[in-house]
Amino acid sequence: MFSKVWRDIQKGDIAPVYLLVGEEAYYVDETIAKLRAALGGEDAEYAQFDCAEQPVDFVMDEADTIPFFSERKLVVARNASFLRATEKGKEKIEHDLKRLEAWLGHPTAQCVTVFVAPYEKLDERKKVTKLLKQHAVLLEAQVPKEQDLAIWIQHEIRAQQGQITEDAIGKLMEMVGTNMLQMRMEIEKLLLFVGPDAVIQVEDVENLVAKTLEHDAFKMLNAYLARDVATAVTIYHELLRQKEEPIMLVGLLASNIRTMNNVYYLQKKGYHPQQIAKQLKIHPYRVKLMVENRQRPSEERLLKALHRLADVDLKLKTTGGNRERHLELFLIQPL
Repeated sequence: MFSKVWRDIQKGDIAPVYLLVGEEAYYVDETIAKLRAALGGEDAEYAQFDCAEQPVDFVMDEADTIPFFSERKLVVARNASFLRATEKGKEKIEHDLKRLEAWLGHPTAQCVTVFVAPYEKLDERKKVTKLLKQHAVLLEAQVPKEQDLAIWIQHEIRAQQGQITEDAIGKLMEMVGTNMLQMRMEIEKLLLFVGPDAVIQVEDVENLVAKTLEHDAFKMLNAYLARDVATAVTIYHELLRQKEEPIMLVGLLASNIRTMNNVYYLQKKGYHPQQIAKQLKIHPYRVKLMVENRQRPSEERLLKALHRLADVDLKLKTTGGNRERHLELFLIQPL
């Protein structure tokens, strides 16, 4: 859907109103960038409002103001919270939704207005939501599925005359996750490093891609559960050199263990990986790594590890001395 709309925008086929729904910022930013480029680039008249802090009246007033330097201007209304379900009287800003409903029937011709709702779901019962979906071009900026993300990575690299192996794509998704803006930056870095006519390998991804704290914590836990003490302690010391706090690492390890336990429980119940990912609200590739793990820990080992982590957490909160030593002792004494 995004590809088709982006092609239409580049051809000059631009709608007066767009509604971008979802939490994936890449799609939102890319759509706004393409609209701005089609309307004149840096010279295009552009205004942005935050509807969590400003009433939607400001958006309509700006849209209805004739542009001075171009035929059409771009107005972006971010955080359209009035499209979500909210308790009556709890709204921070008072929005004139009746005026918006009337305005949507006759949007201003000299302006392209973009409403951004960075939420998983909208309140479909609201009249304003129904009208926006009726009169605007609706684009759902959802986190892509594993297969779609892999295809997108391949397409981005080929578009820049690069190549990448399937294993390297998997490693890239494992290390970066679902943040497509970060993924795009990492792809550009990899292509610059390997140069033209070269193929991006797993080793390139491991050496160049910025490691996230969550990725390192997950890798440390896997090493611990596989009784690979050397790797687990090495990762831990590296995180300490990066000034990460042991108590925060304990929390991340515990969170990963609980996620692992939930994944295996749902799998036993007959859930498919995609269903598990949706149920637990985690990326399907992360579920795939857990499900395909040949050294899968038993439920008993996971619960024991969680119990031991609770003891480490208590010691970190109640005792002094060498705080880093408590978690290190946990890692060098695998179950």
